[in-house]
This record gives sequence, structure tokens and C-alpha cells, in this order.
Amino acid sequence: MRKSLLSFVFLALCSLLAAQQALNNDAVIKLFKAGLSDDLIIATINAQPGTYDVSTDGLVALKASGVSDKVVAAILTKGSAPAAPPAAPPTAALPPAAAPEAPADPDDPTAKHDFGVYLMTTTHEGKPKMVFIERAGEAGTKTANVAAFAFTYGIAKAKLKAEIPGQRAAARSMDSRPVFYMYFPDMNGLGSFGGSDMITSPNQFSLLDLEIKKDHRETQIARVGFASAQTGSDEKKQIPFTSERIKSGVYRLTMKQSLKPGEYAFIMATRGTSGPVGTWGAGGSPGTSVVIYDFGVDLQ
Repeated sequence: MRKSLLSFVFLALCSLLAAQQALNNDAVIKLFKAGLSDDLIIATINAQPGTYDVSTDGLVALKASGVSDKVVAAILTKGSAPAAPPAAPPTAALPPAAAPEAPADPDDPTAKHDFGVYLMTTTHEGKPKMVFIERAGEAGTKTANVAAFAFTYGIAKAKLKAEIPGQRAAARSMDSRPVFYMYFPDMNGLGSFGGSDMITSPNQFSLLDLEIKKDHRETQIARVGFASAQTGSDEKKQIPFTSERIKSGVYRLTMKQSLKPGEYAFIMATRGTSGPVGTWGAGGSPGTSVVIYDFGVDLQ
């Protein structure tokens, strides 16, 4: 009966202390003076959080109040136990990873493209498709009317013609008014479009109708007379076009007239420094360099 009563008192005190605050030296003294056994007091110390004064004065005060050495030892053990680490603050939710940037659409004229000339075509499904036109790097030059030029001491003009190997260009259009896009570098990258020639605008090009020969195509690009050399194509073969700037370094080219089936090329010819004006440069050319982008038109 006495044991049951003490257990009831122990539970009541534990509930009371838990409702009030953590155990301390004064609370242990109250438990002792209430008549609880050392075992019950020690069980309470072990079961409840507490803040104890384990200094010399604190221990002397406990002993003076009649607290046994066993209880004091339990207080010392509890007081020297490492405090529980504070709960870690909740981890802030990381922002969702940015979705990978979608690759540029190679058939979107406003997307980034390599420098050069592109022909806009249409697939069998009716979708637009941009075709890159390779520069005609193997184009050569030849002279015409040289005999008349020499016989008249330069009064008659000698002509310089550009020759492009093969009878057909790789890039083909089924439209009589094909659309082109030209992409140019900024001013710091001049020359990367046309090699040693600085190309910055479609206005530097002429669109020409090419003559088809047995194994090549050709057109006039320069004329040379007495004490003069003039770059320029045959005006009769020039085809007018308009250029529209759609953003920095990007131009859209459209035809002013319908094109017949045949071979064509955007050509820029510049006079170099391989010889003085009126003289022929290396290989028989009057110091002229040529940039050519060829294409063909096939109408149904």
C-alpha cells in the first residue's frame, strides 16, 4: 500500500514539474523533503530535463538540505551530459533548376547562324528550310579579248571572267523568286565572311546570270583598258534584288523579277594590289579577287 502511494506521488510530482519547468537544485530538494526515496528522485532526474547548479556552492547546498550522495551523483551525471544539439533549421527549398535552353532552330532566319549566304527552300511537307550555300572556292579567272587589247594598245577592253567548275550548282531552288539570307560578322570579325575581302553588306554583291559551258559556268567580273582597270560585271547579266536588314548583321534578299531556269551567282569582285593600275597581276589577272556564292533555279 505504501509503495503504491509513493508511486502515485511520484507520478503526480513528475506531471507537476513537467507542466511547470525543467528540474533544478531547488526542485530536487523539494522532492527529498516530500519523502520520496532516492531511487524515485534519481528516476525523476533521469526522466526529466533539468538545469542544475553543480558548482561547489550548489553541491554544498544540496548536501546541507539532506540530499543523499546517490542523488547528488545523479545530478552531477545529468549536469555533465552533453546538451542535445539544436535542431537544424529547415533547409530552404532550392529553386527549380532552369530548363536547358532549347537549341536554335536552324530554319529560323532570326536564330544565330554561321556567317555566309543561305537559300530559303521548302520541304515536301511545306515547311521552310534554310540551305547553306558553300562559297565557290575553286573558282578561277580567265582573260578574254586579249589580242584586241594588245593590238589597240589598250583602247579595246580586255575582259576578266570568273569560271566556276561544273555545269550545276549544289544549291537549288524551285521558286522563280527565291529568298536568301546573308549573315555578316561584326566589325571586329571583318574578313571571316569573304577571306581577305572585307564583306559587310549585300550591296557589295552583284547577282548574275551565268553562262553554262561544257565543264564550267562563267561570267564577266572586270575590264581592263589603257592605264585603267575597272572591276564590274556585265550589266546585261545583272539581276536586280532588294535587301532588307532584319537585325544586326542579318539581311533578307528578294528578287525584283522572276528568274528563269538556269544558273546564277552572287559575286563580289575587288581589285587587289598584285599589280599597278592597268597591269596584269599574278596568273594573268589584274589583281582581282573574287567571292562567289552560286545556286540554280529549277522550275516545275
